[in-house]
Amino acid sequence: MSVAAGRRVTLSCPFCATLNRVDLARVDARPKCGQCGRPLLLDRPLAVTDQTFDRLIGDAEVPVFVDFYADWCGPCKVIAPILDDIARERMGELLVLKLDTDRNPGTMTRFGVRGIPTLILFAHGAEVARLTGAVPRAQIDALLAAERR
Repeated sequence: MSVAAGRRVTLSCPFCATLNRVDLARVDARPKCGQCGRPLLLDRPLAVTDQTFDRLIGDAEVPVFVDFYADWCGPCKVIAPILDDIARERMGELLVLKLDTDRNPGTMTRFGVRGIPTLILFAHGAEVARLTGAVPRAQIDALLAAERR
C-alpha cells in the first residue's frame, strides 16, 4: 500500500460515535478511538450520518467514496461486497463511507439522490463523480481510476 505521509481523515467511532483524527500513513498500526479505545477499522465501508457527513467529507485529505443506500434495497445488497473489496484494497488511500438514506434523508436530499444505490466520489470536500444503480465493478474501478489522474 502506498500512502503519502500526513494524509489524514476524521472518522466517527462505530462504538461510541466520538470523532477521531486518523493519520493514514499509520493505518497499519491499527488506529483506536481516543475515547473508548476500540479499533477504527478502515478496511470496510464506515457509516456516516447527516450529523457527521460534512465533517468527514470536509476533513478528508484523501478522496472519499460514499454509498447512499438502504437496508431493504436489493441492488444495494448486490454492490455491497464490491464496496467492501474496494475499501480493503484501497485502505489508506481512499475512504469508503455508507450513508443510510432512510435514517439520513437530509444529506440524501441535499445531494439530489433520487435512486439507490448512488455512489458519489468526493475530493477536497466537493463532488467529482457519481454513479447510480447496481453498476459492475469495472465501471466503479473506471470512476476511481479517473480520480487518480
